[in-house]
Amino acid sequence: MPTSIRRCRVGNRMKKALLVLSAMIFSTPLLAAAPWQNIRQPVSGPAQSIGAFANGCIIGAQPLPLQSDSYQVMRQDQRRYFGHPTLIRFIQRLSNQVKRSRLGEVLIGDMGMAAGGRFSSGHASHQSGLDVDIWLQLPESRWSEAMLLTPQPLDLISADGRAVNRNWQPQIGRLVKLAAEDSEVTRIFVAPAIKKQLCAEAGANRDWLHKVRPWFGHRAHMHVRLRCPAGSPECQKQLPPPAGDGCGAELDSWFAPAKAATAKPVKRQPPLLPPSCQALLDKHLL
Repeated sequence: MPTSIRRCRVGNRMKKALLVLSAMIFSTPLLAAAPWQNIRQPVSGPAQSIGAFANGCIIGAQPLPLQSDSYQVMRQDQRRYFGHPTLIRFIQRLSNQVKRSRLGEVLIGDMGMAAGGRFSSGHASHQSGLDVDIWLQLPESRWSEAMLLTPQPLDLISADGRAVNRNWQPQIGRLVKLAAEDSEVTRIFVAPAIKKQLCAEAGANRDWLHKVRPWFGHRAHMHVRLRCPAGSPECQKQLPPPAGDGCGAELDSWFAPAKAATAKPVKRQPPLLPPSCQALLDKHLL
């Protein structure tokens, strides 16, 4: 066999080996997060949210009823429709308000898994049963099962990211306001351009706006987060949002040109699970 051909084959084998090794290295964080998906049913016991929104779990979670005349649940096959009972009641309360106001059909996205914990992909939060994604579109008619299984998000933001586009409708602002006015809600994350639009439409009643926080992404849905519920002593509270409506310099800073990085990003180790969550995980995966 010619030497050039032999070298080429050896080189190809080395490339394949490196690709396999790279895949193993870069997939490790996902593999480490996946065990929570193996807990298929809620952990029995009084409902308790444990730990932080981005590093926690839940005991006594409940599934959101999948059949309702006031909302529809998307991607049911992923089984991300569990939460603390206060979250279940909030979704039902909000969707009933929307129905009475005849704003359209409420579409429910990701909540949490049966025992909470980190998803294998997607969100870093949604871990303690207190977060839900609600899509910022309110269709006039109910979606079919096929549409719910593979839903198509409606991008509300212009190409430059500085304003909403023609998909924006006033009823979307009313949906966000209804959610923010709920006493159990502590934060709602939306794209900065959506916050900007809400500031412009709010009028004199602006108290609810301080709960609406600009954040990257969230171009087609709002991420609603509830406060730590009673009976959850291990739930880690977030600091309250800053005072004011958040529509001035704070919001303007999200549209300023990004500064060039001057230092290499620091690679941080994933935080340790709260002891109660680690014990729960160990028990259910033995």
